[in-house]
Amino acid sequence: MSIERHRSESRELSISFCVIVTSDKVLRGIYVDEVIPLVTRILSKYEIGLRGHDLVSNDRSALIKALTENLERCDVILVTGGSGLGPRDVSVDVVKEMCSKDIPGFGELFRYLTFQTYGSAALATRATACAVRDRIVFVTPGSPTAVELALDKLVLPEIRHLVAELRGLRH
Repeated sequence: MSIERHRSESRELSISFCVIVTSDKVLRGIYVDEVIPLVTRILSKYEIGLRGHDLVSNDRSALIKALTENLERCDVILVTGGSGLGPRDVSVDVVKEMCSKDIPGFGELFRYLTFQTYGSAALATRATACAVRDRIVFVTPGSPTAVELALDKLVLPEIRHLVAELRGLRH
């Protein structure tokens, strides 16, 4: 079966989407959050609404709490920030502990696309994606540029197909 047929079979699938922004600097008022308005705008192009959003510190327990709550209400969760190598970058580690199935292609493709623009700096991101039961969680860097790249080039063109596959709706 062709990929286009797979996509067309899931085209009408309704998707609930949540975003969790991890940023100590936004919480302290040093930066203004640009991610949530950006995600809302990008999702509207794909006729997907933003069901919920959270702003949490780069803290393991705060992120676990936000993820647990969002896994109950959203099909897809985007976690932004905490994907680097620093001591407070815990998002990837927390998400991986919850994963039931890895989606390695997301991180690989994200780093490849990042490399095309920024060169070897792409090595610094641990962007990842996985399934947690019948939900999908993506982790990206916190910059608006990284979020836009991930959503427009990778996540949203394929999300309905991925959710349908994960739920076994095509079988």
